[in-house]
Amino acid sequence: MQIQMGSVEDKVDQDNFDDHAPFTSSPSASKVHTFDFETSVVDLRRSSIFNITRLSRSVYVVLIKAKINLLLPFGPLAILLHYLTGHHGWVFFFTLLGITPLAERLGYATEQLAFYTGPTVGGLLNATFGNATEMIISIYALKSDMIRVVQQSLLGSILSNMLLVLGCAFFTGGIAHYKKEQVFDKAAAVVNSGLLLMAVMGILFPAVLYFTHSEVHQGKSVLSLSRFSSCVMLVAYASYLFFQLRSQQNVYTPVVEEGDNGENSDEEEEIELTKWEAIIWLAILTAWVSILSGYLVDAIEGASESLNMSMAFISVILLPIVGNAAEHASAIMFAMKDKLDITIGVAIGSSIQISMFVIPFCVVVGWCMGKEMDLNFQLFETTTLFITVLVVAFMMQEGTSNYFKGLMLILCYLIVAASFYVHVDPKNGDD
Repeated sequence: MQIQMGSVEDKVDQDNFDDHAPFTSSPSASKVHTFDFETSVVDLRRSSIFNITRLSRSVYVVLIKAKINLLLPFGPLAILLHYLTGHHGWVFFFTLLGITPLAERLGYATEQLAFYTGPTVGGLLNATFGNATEMIISIYALKSDMIRVVQQSLLGSILSNMLLVLGCAFFTGGIAHYKKEQVFDKAAAVVNSGLLLMAVMGILFPAVLYFTHSEVHQGKSVLSLSRFSSCVMLVAYASYLFFQLRSQQNVYTPVVEEGDNGENSDEEEEIELTKWEAIIWLAILTAWVSILSGYLVDAIEGASESLNMSMAFISVILLPIVGNAAEHASAIMFAMKDKLDITIGVAIGSSIQISMFVIPFCVVVGWCMGKEMDLNFQLFETTTLFITVLVVAFMMQEGTSNYFKGLMLILCYLIVAASFYVHVDPKNGDD
């Protein structure tokens, strides 16, 4: 019965088709429809094959191609160790190794996105997502009432960017171009130095107010001053962004020396990701960094005891080296290509963003969360920041760089690292 019903339905469909197409023979019409169907199937297969190929190539470029991606498995391994052993020293060490390639890949995805946004917005994006790791770690630490870890890790990021990252960039760029002195925009360097000194002012006065015991309301004036100064610094940073994006759109344009035809600057990086691929990878990498940051913060105190290192050294030196992997790679790459203005924009721009945006932002977020996060970074840390900003400002005032300037900045960072290795956070200067 089912076979007969099927044949009757086929006949009815054929009759209806013949009624609707009186001037067309059914054999030729069926051939046309068969051809259209086969064409659509072929197009569908081609598009699906193209999408799979594009997806596999994107995964290869982001997660496999770079040699630093060999460290990616340490992230899941750290999570396994957290639940299986609970050994905070190993969890902290493996989490650091797992976050390092993620920070570098964030910088890579940002550089790919910069091809579609232009050099000015690209430089700002590079500094922003380069600091995503520090910002995520800070928020997790703030939730856990580890205010000193927040303060010291952000301070360490500024010191690392200004001394280690910029020093390595100047040194490698000077070695790669040892026959000439590299130049960058002197006016932009002066503006950057002024912003860094303003950040030092915002951090210095709460510490001076605290240690001179000259508060109007004991225990409250420092916090109030910190919150007011943070709002002012956020306004200043917003004005700085407007100044860069609107008034001075050539801030990241490389300076061309006299007699240089720009032949060396014609070499452009290869576009390997589309705009939306770069955005999607930025979201994925940021999410994975946030997951690992939670385990990292949980293991800091245990790691300090098991590794026999002070919390100050771990927060100021170890954490920023991992978080600044993106800036480190980008700054060195652009310096070797004689694009020092972009190098300054990445290294110093990142320091400005941490000091003028991330630190005040954490104070405001702590205010909203009921945490007493302030700008009193204690006397030792504040003095270190002040001297570092002065050294870097003197190094950049001429608008030139060479390998010797880079070497001096690196040696200064070694002195800072040794100082924090023997420094113990005072017990009475608590959160």
